[in-house]
Amino acid sequence: MPTSFLEIVELPDGRIVLRRAEDEEVLVTLDFSDDAKLFLQGQHVEIAKAMFNVGVQMAGRMSEGDGEIEYEDEPRVLH
Repeated sequence: MPTSFLEIVELPDGRIVLRRAEDEEVLVTLDFSDDAKLFLQGQHVEIAKAMFNVGVQMAGRMSEGDGEIEYEDEPRVLH
């Protein structure tokens, strides 16, 4: 992905998205359930910022290496 400024935006419907600052195309979407928002006591935006931050850092590290990861078409448990 070319270097550009990214912004985190909370949309009117409550979704939180990561997008390039110069356009409206959404790169990543986070959608917290009402239960999750309640559990996080209104701090879901801070959690989203942290999640996006780590994701962007990992993407940067992966782009520096040549390690391609192949995944099967089956759902994977990620934890």
